Amino acid sequence: MKDQKKAEAIASVRVQLLSPLLAEGLDPAKARELKQRICEQTGLSERTLRRYLAKYRKEGFDGLKPRGKGRQPSEAALPAEILEQAILLRREVPGRSVAQIIQILEWEGHVQPGQIKRSTLQERLAQRGYSTRHMRMYAESGVAARRFQQRHRNRLWHSDIKYGPYLPIGPNGAMKQVFLVTFIDDATRFVLHGEFYPAMTQSVVEDCFRQAIEKFGVPEAVYFDNGKQYRTKWMTRACSKLGIRLLFAKPYSPEATGKVERFNRVVDAFLSEAALEKPKTLARLNELFAVWLSECYLNKPHAAFKNRMSPESAYRSDPKAIRFADPDVLTNAFLHCESRRVDKSGCISFVGRKYEVGLPFIGRMVDVVYDPADLTEITIEYEGHEPWRARELVIGERAGKRPPLPDHMGAVPADSSRLLTAAEERHRDRREQQAPAVAYRRVSKEERHV
Repeated sequence: MKDQKKAEAIASVRVQLLSPLLAEGLDPAKARELKQRICEQTGLSERTLRRYLAKYRKEGFDGLKPRGKGRQPSEAALPAEILEQAILLRREVPGRSVAQIIQILEWEGHVQPGQIKRSTLQERLAQRGYSTRHMRMYAESGVAARRFQQRHRNRLWHSDIKYGPYLPIGPNGAMKQVFLVTFIDDATRFVLHGEFYPAMTQSVVEDCFRQAIEKFGVPEAVYFDNGKQYRTKWMTRACSKLGIRLLFAKPYSPEATGKVERFNRVVDAFLSEAALEKPKTLARLNELFAVWLSECYLNKPHAAFKNRMSPESAYRSDPKAIRFADPDVLTNAFLHCESRRVDKSGCISFVGRKYEVGLPFIGRMVDVVYDPADLTEITIEYEGHEPWRARELVIGERAGKRPPLPDHMGAVPADSSRLLTAAEERHRDRREQQAPAVAYRRVSKEERHV
């Protein structure tokens, strides 16, 4: 296996050497110039280069692997019946190591101690498709880690948070780390919005998501990892209000969010350049990022597209119509919502303040819809009622006038007490049940002394 890895590494280097010569439409003069330059840089002869090129075009990647000159592995080195026993042991417990399989074969008397080399058995198991990696791939639940791509823009958005540099933006100029939040379109790799923020909280995800929707419309679905900044009641509510499917990646499967992870690695190049500029403010860092994003990513050819389009060109040229949200609907969707119980005075306590909801809702749970930036007024939602505004309760020097009692709650006139009437009936029944069987006061004295 070690020799196989080495051969693949050599083949990879050779493919990179040949890559300039594999471009379509390359004229002969340009090809000769490229061959001469490659030979000068690598020290290879032109004949060797031509041989590599012919091998690659005929056999592909495997054609560039070096051919071993030593002894080829013989089928007789490991008898077929022993290999079948080894495969059976691996299938019984996929997690068994090659060393454990050899040990079991020796203990059961199938082979003599030291007869099978670990590397030989491992190579033969891999050839038959029973290597540890193969077995792990099939044993894991979920879908296979295969590449996927949506056909049109705004069908699926990805998002992630990346750790950024330290800036002197803390109290008294203390160094504080900032964080990059991005939203990326799956089909076009277009960055809908990206910005550095001073904290890694739910609010920064909200701000980035809202700006992306305002500029580029509402996506059909969003796909996030399991970070606590994304798995929130607010995200569920916002997506529900806007008709967006909310999808989360399977835990411990980073390959599921590979597109945004790949972009984050591209951002490392920007961070290296920004370190040379030494920005002193968050605003300056975001200015530099916006310029870099436009010139060094969005408008550069992307390898994901056959025609080498740029992400921005791919997004702008997509024929799929963009669905924009009504401003009022968008505003409502990005409000927060929490539940509170109305106390006996018809009020709720919320973020350390009192808000008057109404006496008819005493003891009931209501939903509080609010804008975190403005808490002077909140919206109350309760099933079966139209949403209404509630302002912060201001306690004055005098008590306010108690509201009049509703008509349906007024006293009903009655001619008698139903409680006492029912009590008399129950008392009469109880006396009759407890009456003694014999009344001794009615028995004569003579009868008593007989």
